[in-house]
Amino acid sequence: QALDYLSQRPGALVVMDSRRTDLLLSILLSAKSAALRPPAGILLTQAKLMDSATSQLLSGLGALVTTPVIGVDGRIDQISVTLKDVRPMATKDSRAKIEAIFQMCEAHMHAAYLETLASTIQDKLVTPKVFQFHCMSQARATVQHIVLPEGDDERVVRAAVQLAQRGLATITMMGEFQKTQAMAQRLGISLDGVNLLNPATADKTPHYIMQLYECRKSKGMTMEKAAELIKDANYFGTMMMYCGDADGMVSGACHTTADTMRPALQIIKTAPGSALVSSVFFMLLPDQVYVYGDCAINVDPDAQALANIAVSSAATASAFGIKPRVALISYASASSTDSTTIKMSEGAKLAKEMAPGVPIEGPMQFDTAVDESVAALKMAGKHSEVAGRANVCIFPDLNAGNNTYKAVQQASGCIAMGPIMQGLRKPVNDLSRGCTVDDIVNTVVLTAIQALQAKEA
Repeated sequence: QALDYLSQRPGALVVMDSRRTDLLLSILLSAKSAALRPPAGILLTQAKLMDSATSQLLSGLGALVTTPVIGVDGRIDQISVTLKDVRPMATKDSRAKIEAIFQMCEAHMHAAYLETLASTIQDKLVTPKVFQFHCMSQARATVQHIVLPEGDDERVVRAAVQLAQRGLATITMMGEFQKTQAMAQRLGISLDGVNLLNPATADKTPHYIMQLYECRKSKGMTMEKAAELIKDANYFGTMMMYCGDADGMVSGACHTTADTMRPALQIIKTAPGSALVSSVFFMLLPDQVYVYGDCAINVDPDAQALANIAVSSAATASAFGIKPRVALISYASASSTDSTTIKMSEGAKLAKEMAPGVPIEGPMQFDTAVDESVAALKMAGKHSEVAGRANVCIFPDLNAGNNTYKAVQQASGCIAMGPIMQGLRKPVNDLSRGCTVDDIVNTVVLTAIQALQAKEA
Protein backbone atom coordinates (compact mmCIF):
# COMPACT_ATOMS: atom_id res chain seq x y z
CA GLN A 1 0.00 0.00 0.00
CA ALA A 2 2.84 2.39 0.79
CA LEU A 3 4.40 1.91 -2.64
CA ASP A 4 1.01 2.41 -4.32
CA TYR A 5 0.62 5.67 -2.42
CA LEU A 6 4.13 6.84 -3.37
CA SER A 7 3.44 6.13 -7.04
CA GLN A 8 0.48 8.52 -6.82
CA ARG A 9 2.17 11.11 -4.58
CA PRO A 10 5.82 11.41 -5.67
CA GLY A 11 7.99 13.61 -3.53
CA ALA A 12 6.07 12.83 -0.31
CA LEU A 13 7.67 12.66 3.14
CA VAL A 14 7.31 9.14 4.57
CA VAL A 15 6.82 8.97 8.35
CA MET A 16 7.22 5.47 9.76
CA ASP A 17 8.25 3.52 12.84
CA SER A 18 11.96 2.72 12.82
CA ARG A 19 11.21 -0.92 13.69
CA ARG A 20 9.44 -1.53 10.37
CA THR A 21 12.61 -2.77 8.67
CA ASP A 22 10.65 -4.50 5.90
CA LEU A 23 8.86 -1.30 4.90
CA LEU A 24 12.01 0.81 5.20
CA LEU A 25 14.00 -1.43 2.85
CA SER A 26 11.12 -1.60 0.38
CA ILE A 27 10.91 2.18 0.15
CA LEU A 28 14.68 2.57 -0.17
CA LEU A 29 14.72 -0.02 -2.95
CA SER A 30 11.84 1.67 -4.75
CA ALA A 31 13.77 4.94 -4.68
CA LYS A 32 16.40 3.30 -6.92
CA SER A 33 13.79 2.14 -9.44
CA ALA A 34 13.25 4.05 -12.68
CA ALA A 35 9.56 3.21 -12.46
CA LEU A 36 8.91 5.29 -9.34
CA ARG A 37 9.91 8.78 -8.29
CA PRO A 38 11.61 8.65 -4.88
CA PRO A 39 10.05 10.15 -1.76
CA ALA A 40 11.35 13.49 -0.51
CA GLY A 41 12.65 11.73 2.57
CA ILE A 42 11.98 9.17 5.29
CA LEU A 43 11.37 10.19 8.90
CA LEU A 44 11.97 7.30 11.31
CA THR A 45 10.17 7.65 14.65
CA GLN A 46 11.46 6.11 17.90
CA ALA A 47 14.85 5.86 16.21
CA LYS A 48 16.57 4.75 19.42
CA LEU A 49 14.54 1.50 19.26
CA MET A 50 15.90 0.55 15.82
CA ASP A 51 17.68 -2.80 16.02
CA SER A 52 21.44 -2.74 15.57
CA ALA A 53 21.38 -4.91 12.42
CA THR A 54 19.17 -2.41 10.56
CA SER A 55 21.29 0.50 11.76
CA GLN A 56 24.48 -1.20 10.54
CA LEU A 57 22.81 -2.00 7.23
CA LEU A 58 21.88 1.65 6.65
CA SER A 59 25.37 2.81 7.60
CA GLY A 60 26.94 0.28 5.26
CA LEU A 61 24.85 1.43 2.30
CA GLY A 62 26.41 4.91 2.67
CA ALA A 63 26.24 6.94 -0.54
CA LEU A 64 24.07 4.27 -2.21
CA VAL A 65 21.15 5.68 -0.21
CA THR A 66 20.25 8.91 -1.98
CA THR A 67 16.95 9.44 -0.13
CA PRO A 68 17.38 11.47 3.09
CA VAL A 69 16.70 9.32 6.17
CA ILE A 70 16.23 11.16 9.47
CA GLY A 71 15.70 9.60 12.89
CA VAL A 72 13.72 11.23 15.72
CA ASP A 73 12.82 10.11 19.24
CA GLY A 74 9.04 10.64 19.40
CA ARG A 75 6.25 8.16 18.65
CA ILE A 76 4.65 8.22 15.22
CA ASP A 77 1.41 9.76 16.54
CA GLN A 78 3.33 12.55 18.34
CA ILE A 79 5.49 13.32 15.32
CA SER A 80 2.47 13.38 12.99
CA VAL A 81 0.78 15.97 15.18
CA THR A 82 3.95 18.06 15.31
CA LEU A 83 4.35 17.94 11.51
CA LYS A 84 0.89 19.39 11.01
CA ASP A 85 2.13 22.63 12.54
CA VAL A 86 5.26 22.82 10.36
CA ARG A 87 5.13 25.03 7.27
CA PRO A 88 7.22 23.11 4.68
CA MET A 89 8.63 26.17 2.98
CA ALA A 90 11.53 28.58 3.29
CA THR A 91 11.70 32.02 1.71
CA LYS A 92 14.79 34.18 1.26
CA ASP A 93 13.88 35.89 4.55
CA SER A 94 13.68 32.64 6.58
CA ARG A 95 17.15 33.17 8.00
CA ALA A 96 16.90 30.76 10.96
CA LYS A 97 15.35 28.00 8.85
CA ILE A 98 17.89 28.39 6.05
CA GLU A 99 20.79 28.29 8.50
CA ALA A 100 19.34 25.16 10.15
CA ILE A 101 19.00 23.50 6.72
CA PHE A 102 22.60 24.36 5.84
CA GLN A 103 23.94 22.97 9.11
CA MET A 104 21.92 19.76 8.89
CA CYS A 105 22.92 19.13 5.27
CA GLU A 106 26.57 19.83 6.00
CA ALA A 107 26.54 17.49 8.99
CA HIS A 108 24.67 14.53 7.49
CA MET A 109 24.77 14.49 3.69
CA HIS A 110 27.33 12.22 2.04
CA ALA A 111 29.96 14.55 0.62
CA ALA A 112 31.46 11.78 -1.54
CA TYR A 113 28.16 11.22 -3.33
CA LEU A 114 27.63 14.93 -4.00
CA GLU A 115 31.21 15.34 -5.18
CA THR A 116 30.62 12.47 -7.60
CA LEU A 117 27.57 14.25 -8.98
CA ALA A 118 29.57 17.45 -9.30
CA SER A 119 32.40 15.73 -11.15
CA THR A 120 30.05 14.24 -13.74
CA ILE A 121 29.02 17.70 -14.97
CA GLN A 122 32.25 19.60 -14.44
CA ASP A 123 33.16 19.43 -18.12
CA LYS A 124 29.72 20.71 -19.09
CA LEU A 125 28.08 23.25 -16.81
CA VAL A 126 28.87 24.13 -13.22
CA THR A 127 25.64 25.32 -11.66
CA PRO A 128 25.52 27.76 -8.73
CA LYS A 129 24.46 25.05 -6.26
CA VAL A 130 27.25 22.69 -7.34
CA PHE A 131 29.75 25.57 -7.23
CA GLN A 132 28.70 26.67 -3.74
CA PHE A 133 28.75 23.10 -2.42
CA HIS A 134 32.19 22.53 -3.93
CA CYS A 135 33.51 25.70 -2.29
CA MET A 136 31.98 24.97 1.13
CA SER A 137 33.36 21.42 1.09
CA GLN A 138 36.86 22.60 0.20
CA ALA A 139 36.85 25.28 2.89
CA ARG A 140 35.64 22.87 5.58
CA ALA A 141 38.09 20.14 4.63
CA THR A 142 41.16 22.26 5.37
CA VAL A 143 40.14 25.09 7.67
CA GLN A 144 42.15 28.29 7.08
CA HIS A 145 42.69 31.28 9.38
CA ILE A 146 40.99 34.39 7.97
CA VAL A 147 41.14 37.92 9.45
CA LEU A 148 38.12 40.24 9.46
CA PRO A 149 39.33 43.76 10.39
CA GLU A 150 35.86 45.34 10.61
CA GLY A 151 34.49 43.93 13.86
CA ASP A 152 32.50 47.08 14.53
CA ASP A 153 30.18 46.34 11.59
CA GLU A 154 27.04 44.33 12.39
CA ARG A 155 27.15 42.41 9.11
CA VAL A 156 30.72 41.31 9.75
CA VAL A 157 29.84 40.14 13.27
CA ARG A 158 26.92 38.06 11.99
CA ALA A 159 29.07 36.57 9.23
CA ALA A 160 31.91 35.74 11.63
CA VAL A 161 29.52 33.80 13.87
CA GLN A 162 28.09 31.86 10.91
CA LEU A 163 31.55 30.99 9.60
CA ALA A 164 32.71 29.76 13.00
CA GLN A 165 29.54 27.76 13.69
CA ARG A 166 29.66 26.07 10.28
CA GLY A 167 33.39 25.27 10.56
CA LEU A 168 34.23 27.09 7.33
CA ALA A 169 37.21 29.01 8.67
CA THR A 170 39.06 29.99 11.82
CA ILE A 171 38.04 33.62 12.29
CA THR A 172 39.92 36.46 13.97
CA MET A 173 37.78 39.59 14.14
CA MET A 174 39.24 42.94 15.15
CA GLY A 175 37.58 45.51 17.35
CA GLU A 176 37.13 46.73 20.89
CA PHE A 177 36.10 43.80 23.08
CA GLN A 178 33.35 45.52 25.04
CA LYS A 179 31.85 47.19 21.99
CA THR A 180 31.84 43.96 19.96
CA GLN A 181 30.44 41.89 22.82
CA ALA A 182 27.70 44.46 23.41
CA MET A 183 26.77 44.35 19.73
CA ALA A 184 26.62 40.55 19.77
CA GLN A 185 24.42 40.62 22.86
CA ARG A 186 22.09 43.14 21.21
CA LEU A 187 21.88 40.93 18.12
CA GLY A 188 21.19 37.86 20.25
CA ILE A 189 24.18 35.88 18.99
CA SER A 190 27.12 34.22 20.70
CA LEU A 191 30.72 34.95 19.74
CA ASP A 192 31.88 31.51 20.88
CA GLY A 193 34.44 30.21 18.40
CA VAL A 194 35.33 33.68 17.09
CA ASN A 195 38.73 35.08 18.10
CA LEU A 196 38.49 38.73 19.13
CA LEU A 197 41.55 40.93 18.77
CA ASN A 198 42.10 44.59 19.64
CA PRO A 199 45.17 45.92 17.77
CA ALA A 200 45.63 48.62 20.41
CA THR A 201 46.29 46.04 23.15
CA ALA A 202 47.50 42.96 21.23
CA ASP A 203 50.72 41.33 22.45
CA LYS A 204 52.21 41.19 18.95
CA THR A 205 51.64 44.84 18.07
CA PRO A 206 55.28 45.86 18.79
CA HIS A 207 56.52 42.95 16.68
CA TYR A 208 54.29 43.95 13.76
CA ILE A 209 55.49 47.55 14.00
CA MET A 210 59.11 46.39 13.73
CA GLN A 211 58.32 44.05 10.82
CA LEU A 212 56.42 46.78 8.97
CA TYR A 213 59.40 49.12 9.40
CA GLU A 214 61.85 46.48 8.15
CA CYS A 215 59.63 45.61 5.21
CA ARG A 216 59.17 49.21 4.02
CA LYS A 217 62.25 51.09 5.25
CA SER A 218 63.70 51.20 1.73
CA LYS A 219 60.57 53.14 0.76
CA GLY A 220 61.06 55.71 3.50
CA MET A 221 59.22 53.97 6.34
CA THR A 222 60.13 55.09 9.86
CA MET A 223 59.35 53.46 13.21
CA GLU A 224 57.04 56.36 14.05
CA LYS A 225 55.12 56.00 10.81
CA ALA A 226 54.92 52.21 11.21
CA ALA A 227 53.50 52.65 14.72
CA GLU A 228 50.85 54.98 13.32
CA LEU A 229 49.95 52.74 10.37
CA ILE A 230 49.58 49.64 12.54
CA LYS A 231 46.60 51.33 14.23
CA ASP A 232 44.79 50.85 10.92
CA ALA A 233 43.04 47.46 11.11
CA ASN A 234 43.80 46.70 7.46
CA TYR A 235 47.53 47.22 8.01
CA PHE A 236 47.37 45.16 11.20
CA GLY A 237 45.58 42.30 9.43
CA THR A 238 48.04 42.44 6.55
CA MET A 239 50.96 42.22 8.98
CA MET A 240 49.35 39.17 10.61
CA MET A 241 49.47 37.50 7.19
CA TYR A 242 53.00 38.74 6.45
CA CYS A 243 54.27 37.29 9.74
CA GLY A 244 52.51 33.95 9.21
CA ASP A 245 49.82 34.47 11.86
CA ALA A 246 46.91 34.39 9.39
CA ASP A 247 46.22 32.88 5.98
CA GLY A 248 44.01 35.54 4.40
CA MET A 249 42.01 38.70 4.98
CA VAL A 250 38.59 40.02 3.94
CA SER A 251 37.75 43.70 4.34
CA GLY A 252 35.82 46.49 2.63
CA ALA A 253 32.41 46.46 4.36
CA CYS A 254 33.22 49.95 5.63
CA HIS A 255 36.51 50.68 3.84
CA THR A 256 37.26 51.68 0.26
CA THR A 257 38.96 49.30 -2.14
CA ALA A 258 42.09 51.44 -1.92
CA ASP A 259 42.12 51.22 1.89
CA THR A 260 41.75 47.43 1.73
CA MET A 261 44.22 46.71 -1.05
CA ARG A 262 46.98 49.28 -0.44
CA PRO A 263 48.59 47.40 2.50
CA ALA A 264 48.47 44.11 0.57
CA LEU A 265 50.08 45.59 -2.53
CA GLN A 266 52.80 47.23 -0.41
CA ILE A 267 53.53 44.31 1.92
CA ILE A 268 52.21 40.98 0.60
CA LYS A 269 53.02 41.81 -3.04
CA THR A 270 52.59 39.57 -6.05
CA ALA A 271 53.06 35.81 -6.05
CA PRO A 272 55.99 34.22 -7.92
CA GLY A 273 55.14 34.09 -11.61
CA SER A 274 52.44 36.76 -11.34
CA ALA A 275 53.16 39.99 -13.18
CA LEU A 276 50.21 41.92 -11.77
CA VAL A 277 47.27 41.75 -9.39
CA SER A 278 43.84 41.53 -11.02
CA SER A 279 40.33 40.53 -10.03
CA VAL A 280 37.41 38.35 -11.06
CA PHE A 281 33.75 38.00 -10.15
CA PHE A 282 31.99 34.65 -10.02
CA MET A 283 28.59 35.31 -11.60
CA LEU A 284 26.12 32.73 -10.29
CA LEU A 285 23.50 32.81 -13.04
CA PRO A 286 20.57 30.37 -12.76
CA ASP A 287 22.04 27.56 -14.85
CA GLN A 288 25.78 28.22 -14.92
CA VAL A 289 28.64 29.99 -13.16
CA TYR A 290 30.67 32.47 -15.21
CA VAL A 291 33.93 34.23 -14.40
CA TYR A 292 34.26 37.93 -15.33
CA GLY A 293 37.58 39.79 -15.21
CA ASP A 294 38.99 42.32 -14.60
CA CYS A 295 36.12 44.23 -13.00
CA ALA A 296 37.81 46.01 -10.09
CA ILE A 297 41.56 46.71 -10.36
CA ASN A 298 43.18 47.44 -13.73
CA VAL A 299 41.75 50.55 -15.37
CA ASP A 300 43.08 50.24 -18.94
CA PRO A 301 45.24 47.11 -19.33
CA ASP A 302 47.44 46.75 -22.40
CA ALA A 303 47.70 43.52 -24.42
CA GLN A 304 50.29 41.95 -22.10
CA ALA A 305 48.25 42.82 -19.01
CA LEU A 306 45.11 41.37 -20.64
CA ALA A 307 47.02 38.16 -21.36
CA ASN A 308 48.07 37.97 -17.70
CA ILE A 309 44.49 38.61 -16.58
CA ALA A 310 43.17 35.92 -18.94
CA VAL A 311 45.67 33.29 -17.77
CA SER A 312 45.17 34.15 -14.08
CA SER A 313 41.39 34.09 -14.47
CA ALA A 314 41.54 30.69 -16.18
CA ALA A 315 43.67 29.36 -13.32
CA THR A 316 41.22 30.79 -10.77
CA ALA A 317 38.27 29.20 -12.56
CA SER A 318 40.03 25.83 -12.67
CA ALA A 319 40.94 26.03 -8.98
CA PHE A 320 37.26 26.45 -8.14
CA GLY A 321 36.08 23.47 -10.17
CA ILE A 322 35.28 25.22 -13.46
CA LYS A 323 36.97 23.96 -16.63
CA PRO A 324 37.89 27.28 -18.27
CA ARG A 325 37.01 28.36 -21.80
CA VAL A 326 38.24 31.92 -22.10
CA ALA A 327 36.91 34.64 -24.41
CA LEU A 328 38.47 38.10 -24.70
CA ILE A 329 35.45 40.31 -25.22
CA SER A 330 35.19 43.17 -27.71
CA TYR A 331 32.38 44.96 -29.50
CA ALA A 332 33.88 43.95 -32.85
CA SER A 333 35.34 40.82 -34.41
CA ALA A 334 38.95 40.02 -35.18
CA SER A 335 38.66 41.66 -38.62
CA SER A 336 38.25 45.14 -37.14
CA THR A 337 41.14 47.62 -37.17
CA ASP A 338 39.88 49.42 -34.08
CA SER A 339 42.59 49.88 -31.43
CA THR A 340 40.62 48.11 -28.71
CA THR A 341 39.94 45.11 -30.92
CA ILE A 342 43.59 44.94 -31.95
CA LYS A 343 44.56 45.04 -28.26
CA MET A 344 42.22 42.15 -27.48
CA SER A 345 43.54 40.15 -30.44
CA GLU A 346 47.14 40.62 -29.31
CA GLY A 347 46.16 39.80 -25.73
CA ALA A 348 44.53 36.53 -26.82
CA LYS A 349 47.61 35.57 -28.82
CA LEU A 350 49.94 36.24 -25.88
CA ALA A 351 47.64 34.40 -23.47
CA LYS A 352 47.62 31.29 -25.69
CA GLU A 353 51.41 31.33 -25.71
CA MET A 354 51.45 31.60 -21.89
CA ALA A 355 48.86 28.82 -21.37
CA PRO A 356 48.82 26.60 -24.49
CA GLY A 357 46.62 23.98 -22.84
CA VAL A 358 43.74 26.38 -22.13
CA PRO A 359 41.11 27.26 -24.77
CA ILE A 360 41.56 31.05 -25.17
CA GLU A 361 40.11 33.01 -28.08
CA GLY A 362 39.39 36.60 -28.99
CA PRO A 363 38.39 39.18 -29.74
CA MET A 364 34.79 37.97 -29.60
CA GLN A 365 31.47 39.70 -29.07
CA PHE A 366 29.75 38.79 -25.83
CA ASP A 367 26.73 37.09 -27.40
CA THR A 368 28.99 35.07 -29.69
CA ALA A 369 31.03 33.98 -26.68
CA VAL A 370 28.20 32.69 -24.49
CA ASP A 371 25.26 31.81 -26.79
CA GLU A 372 25.63 28.69 -28.96
CA SER A 373 22.87 29.72 -31.38
CA VAL A 374 24.49 33.12 -31.99
CA ALA A 375 27.92 31.51 -32.32
CA ALA A 376 26.56 29.09 -34.93
CA LEU A 377 25.52 32.06 -37.08
CA LYS A 378 28.46 34.38 -36.53
CA MET A 379 31.14 31.68 -36.56
CA ALA A 380 29.66 29.55 -39.35
CA GLY A 381 32.33 27.43 -40.98
CA LYS A 382 34.93 28.26 -38.34
CA HIS A 383 36.14 25.82 -35.71
CA SER A 384 36.08 27.23 -32.19
CA GLU A 385 36.49 25.61 -28.78
CA VAL A 386 35.20 28.73 -27.07
CA ALA A 387 32.45 30.41 -29.14
CA GLY A 388 29.04 29.78 -27.62
CA ARG A 389 30.61 27.96 -24.65
CA ALA A 390 32.80 30.57 -22.95
CA ASN A 391 32.63 30.61 -19.17
CA VAL A 392 35.52 33.03 -18.52
CA CYS A 393 34.99 36.48 -20.05
CA ILE A 394 37.84 39.01 -20.11
CA PHE A 395 36.85 42.62 -20.74
CA PRO A 396 38.99 45.27 -22.46
CA ASP A 397 39.04 47.73 -19.55
CA LEU A 398 37.63 48.47 -16.11
CA ASN A 399 34.78 50.54 -17.52
CA ALA A 400 33.48 47.61 -19.58
CA GLY A 401 34.11 44.96 -16.92
CA ASN A 402 32.67 46.80 -13.94
CA ASN A 403 29.55 47.96 -15.76
CA THR A 404 28.93 44.55 -17.32
CA TYR A 405 29.02 42.65 -14.05
CA LYS A 406 26.73 45.21 -12.40
CA ALA A 407 24.32 45.20 -15.35
CA VAL A 408 24.12 41.40 -15.34
CA GLN A 409 23.71 41.29 -11.56
CA GLN A 410 20.97 43.91 -11.48
CA ALA A 411 19.09 42.65 -14.53
CA SER A 412 19.14 38.97 -13.56
CA GLY A 413 19.18 39.18 -9.78
CA CYS A 414 22.05 36.69 -9.72
CA ILE A 415 24.69 36.43 -7.00
CA ALA A 416 27.98 38.12 -7.91
CA MET A 417 30.75 36.74 -5.70
CA GLY A 418 33.73 39.06 -5.62
CA PRO A 419 35.81 40.86 -6.44
CA ILE A 420 38.23 38.02 -5.86
CA MET A 421 41.81 39.21 -6.12
CA GLN A 422 44.34 37.06 -7.95
CA GLY A 423 48.10 37.31 -8.17
CA LEU A 424 48.96 38.06 -4.51
CA ARG A 425 51.27 35.87 -2.39
CA LYS A 426 48.45 35.51 0.14
CA PRO A 427 44.78 36.32 -0.51
CA VAL A 428 43.23 39.64 0.43
CA ASN A 429 39.71 40.24 -0.86
CA ASP A 430 37.63 43.36 -1.00
CA LEU A 431 33.94 43.60 -0.08
CA SER A 432 31.43 46.05 -1.46
CA ARG A 433 30.32 48.56 1.14
CA GLY A 434 26.77 47.46 0.33
CA CYS A 435 27.57 43.80 1.03
CA THR A 436 25.21 41.44 2.83
CA VAL A 437 26.04 38.85 5.47
CA ASP A 438 25.88 36.15 2.78
CA ASP A 439 28.32 38.15 0.62
CA ILE A 440 30.82 38.20 3.47
CA VAL A 441 30.43 34.49 4.19
CA ASN A 442 30.89 33.63 0.50
CA THR A 443 33.95 35.87 0.15
CA VAL A 444 35.60 34.37 3.23
CA VAL A 445 35.01 30.86 1.86
CA LEU A 446 36.62 31.79 -1.46
CA THR A 447 39.50 33.46 0.39
CA ALA A 448 40.05 30.31 2.46
CA ILE A 449 40.31 28.22 -0.72
CA GLN A 450 42.76 30.73 -2.21
CA ALA A 451 44.82 30.54 0.99
CA LEU A 452 45.10 26.77 0.67
CA GLN A 453 46.10 27.08 -2.98
CA ALA A 454 48.77 29.66 -2.07
CA LYS A 455 50.28 27.17 0.39
CA GLU A 456 50.27 24.40 -2.18
CA ALA A 457 51.79 26.53 -4.95
